[in-house]
Amino acid sequence: MGTAAISVAITTPHIKLGEFLKWAGVAATGGAAKAMVQQGKVKVNGDIERRRGRGLRPGDLVTIAGRGYRVASR
Repeated sequence: MGTAAISVAITTPHIKLGEFLKWAGVAATGGAAKAMVQQGKVKVNGDIERRRGRGLRPGDLVTIAGRGYRVASR
């Protein structure tokens, strides 16, 4: 990835992938988040992730279309 990841702070110790995509503004709705994940468009820490309910913790890197989003704590 050529650019630095965007830091997205969460207010809880962990968050589900689908919820994170909405929180970060990547997906407008839960349905859009579900579709992105099921279509294999989302990577977590470099691996394609197809589970919308996958838990994320601060430090995890979510990548969509070459843009990275780093899970951060508040």
